[in-house]
Amino acid sequence: MNSLKIRFWRSMITGAGIFLGIAFLCFSGSPILISLFQHTLVPGPDLNRQLWLVVMALLVCTVGIMNSMLMSVSERFREIGTMKCLGALNSLIVRLFLIEALFMGFVSSFGGWVLGFFAVFVVRWITLGWAGGVTSLTPGIIAGSLLLSVLIGGALTLIAALLPAQRAAQMPPAAALRTEV
Repeated sequence: MNSLKIRFWRSMITGAGIFLGIAFLCFSGSPILISLFQHTLVPGPDLNRQLWLVVMALLVCTVGIMNSMLMSVSERFREIGTMKCLGALNSLIVRLFLIEALFMGFVSSFGGWVLGFFAVFVVRWITLGWAGGVTSLTPGIIAGSLLLSVLIGGALTLIAALLPAQRAAQMPPAAALRTEV
């Protein structure tokens, strides 16, 4: 039971990292999408700074996901060893970890998009009013923002989970069963 509680809270921490990273991406990237759809995007230092901040936030998010997945692998040495002793192939173990990470990534990315887009909605409503700010959020911008956020969140989670999944799959069964965590 204690192991399940620890695993649950570790998943929540990982999910929160993805959630906040994607919320920041959506909040910072939506004005760029709006400018792009309205053909008013002007390259310059402000755009470069905004893109740099988003990339750095997502990089930090990816490192956090990788760290959490490595901890998840080390906590499950005995489970991995048992699966391998029962005949699980390395590809199955890799797939299990990647499926877990992708599910967490997609769910957290969708939640982050909801928070980020809600923040964009509120800020545009406060600064530009209903007619000037909120009505410029067309269905194309909303759908593009959702698709971009979920795909980026899923891709980052997949990239971050590859190394821990490979590490789990390459573990010798006897060594995994002997490990005390």
